[in-house]
Amino acid sequence: MTQKNTTINVEKVNEHIVNWLKTYAENAKVNGFVVGVSGGIDSAVTSTLCAQTGLKTLCLELPIHQAASHVSRKKEHIAQLKKRFPNVESDSVDLSNTFEQFKKDVPSSENEAKLNLSLANTRARLRMTTLYYFAGIHGLLVAGTGNKVEDFGVGFYTKYGDGGVDLSPIADLMKSEVYALGRFLKVPDSILTAAPTDGLFGDDRSDEDQLGASYDELEWAMLQDEAGKNTTDFNGRNLEVFNIYKRLNNANKHKMNAIPVCEIPKVLRQI
Repeated sequence: MTQKNTTINVEKVNEHIVNWLKTYAENAKVNGFVVGVSGGIDSAVTSTLCAQTGLKTLCLELPIHQAASHVSRKKEHIAQLKKRFPNVESDSVDLSNTFEQFKKDVPSSENEAKLNLSLANTRARLRMTTLYYFAGIHGLLVAGTGNKVEDFGVGFYTKYGDGGVDLSPIADLMKSEVYALGRFLKVPDSILTAAPTDGLFGDDRSDEDQLGASYDELEWAMLQDEAGKNTTDFNGRNLEVFNIYKRLNNANKHKMNAIPVCEIPKVLRQI
């Protein structure tokens, strides 16, 4: 397996996305953007792109029993961003009590795996609700932080959680390209070197722990799939990774495809 080296012109890509964001916001007649900042590379790059528009950029910290390392990284990033861009503001809402109250108000389940996954997705949906609350009172758009591998490859996001956004500035960038852009944008080293994690389980498990493959591997598999390759073309670890990618891609189609609509035949509309 060969690791993909990014071929994007980071300076031009940065300029293109910033112009796209600014034009979209101006056409929508909004004041700017709100970004949920997690301490990870995707939200760091997204918030920096939004900040460069000159429009109001609100960075929100939304901890729910967050690991200390995540908290320190996002605080470092927000502090750096506010020094660089006068249009950047920040706020923090600790949703831990809200999450605990939710758990008290709903029935539990004896299926521990399904319960833990449902609660992890609940964290993401509580954050989405909070982002839209701030977007509503400040006249902002919710900027998504998903990259191409997550959003269109393996569907590694929560439906109506971190998948609930107004626009997606980095969703056409592979993870390696997000890192390349992050280095160009001078995202803090603590974020650039941290293992990617969604932080939805209240522990230090990484995205790779959950997915069974690294982003470099999944990026490779996504490119192979797009090239029309199949399982007969691989063996060993390559085959294992390709199968992981295909399994996740198929299982999460419901996130990536448009919501199915039951269309009524014309003949049934006749009286």
